[in-house]
This record gives sequence, structure tokens and C-alpha cells, in this order.
Amino acid sequence: MPLLNKNIVLTLLAGSYTSLILSSCSPSSSDDIQPAPDTNESEPTTSQDTDYRDGVYEATGEYGNQPSHITVTVNLEDDKITEVEVAPHATNPTSLDLQERFAEAVPAVVVGKNIDEVNVGRLAGSSGTPNGFNDAIRQIKEQAETEETPAD
Repeated sequence: MPLLNKNIVLTLLAGSYTSLILSSCSPSSSDDIQPAPDTNESEPTTSQDTDYRDGVYEATGEYGNQPSHITVTVNLEDDKITEVEVAPHATNPTSLDLQERFAEAVPAVVVGKNIDEVNVGRLAGSSGTPNGFNDAIRQIKEQAETEETPAD
């Protein structure tokens, strides 16, 4: 019986020591823990107050390692997106499916928003396509600031 008690004591001490070490690695208060942002919503990418020319703009956004790409066409009026179209270019059936689902879902997220407030995260099961979309939006913002006449 003394051997059993010794094993129990050693196990309890080892568990206590491990708990002590792990607790010293955690944040000191719950104020340090911040939830991850909800990436299903459009979030501002900048706090600029830029005026953009009204018109139809198009850009190809790239993402991923291959790289993958999509073409985004946006109609801007008073700095707001009034229409958006995404053209998938994937050849892999899985990637094409993700791009097509993203293309269907994105208008509900961005139409009616100021272009400076658009930053799409994971949407319709796709975590990569939004990066290409955001890249295209960045390019479109540059075009709308500097281009003399928008694309037809």
C-alpha cells in the first residue's frame, strides 16, 4: 500500500506542476483575449475618404499559390458598388465550384456598400477566392481614382 500512495502523490505533484507551467503561459486577464473578427462580413480596408469616378471598372484579382484568379467587374456610383460580377477562371472542378459559389454570394455582401468599406472574408465555403476579390477591388479603386474614362 505505501508504494501505491507514493505513486498517487507523484502523479498529483506532476499534474500540479504541469498545471502551474501551463497557467503561466496563458494571458493574465480575459482583457488580453480578443475574439477573431467575423470574416463573413465586408469590413473597411481603409479609413480613406476618397472620391471615385462613377463608372464600370474591371480587374483581375490573383490569389493562392498556383496562382488562381478571378475577374471582377464593378459599377460604381457615388463611391458605392451598385453592381458586381465575378467571372471564375478555374479549370480544376473543385476550384471552379468554389469560385462559382463565391460569385453567386458576393453581390449580397457588397452591393450598396462604399467601396472603401469592402473587404470580403471567407464566403460560400471559399477562403481563397475572397483574397482574389479583394485584390481586384484594390485595383479597381486605383483605376477609379486615376483613370480618365472607365472601362465599358
